Amino acid sequence: MPTITIASADLSAARRRTAALSITRWLKDRGISGAHVVVRFEPVDEESVFTGGWPVSALPRPAQDEGLHHASVTCRVSPDRDESFRSALAAHIAEALGVTDRTAFFYLEFRPTSPADVHIAATGPLHRSDRPAGADGSEGPTR
Repeated sequence: MPTITIASADLSAARRRTAALSITRWLKDRGISGAHVVVRFEPVDEESVFTGGWPVSALPRPAQDEGLHHASVTCRVSPDRDESFRSALAAHIAEALGVTDRTAFFYLEFRPTSPADVHIAATGPLHRSDRPAGADGSEGPTR
């Protein structure tokens, strides 16, 4: 269950939807069920993110149509995903968010996460993401 958390202050609802759909389609094209992709956006106060001792709010901004000002991204993917997959995913996320050479700050990190360490309930019982719902004999709470 790939989970991508994007922290940024300057993404409209339309840009968030477009980025989430693009990332989901990219992962789906690589055999991952779209229903298993989670893209979460977290608003960030630009005075709370610093790079080189300066708040990102003080860094030069691209013109409105020239791309993203800043974002920090955390990608949780299976440890089975190789470097080629991770590099291609990182490049696609950057593209989907509008990162350009004028972007003041963009940070993306991977946190390999075993599917056995993820529990989910999505229109069904709570279960480990590496097992189908009910496969372990427990029904767990339902929605």
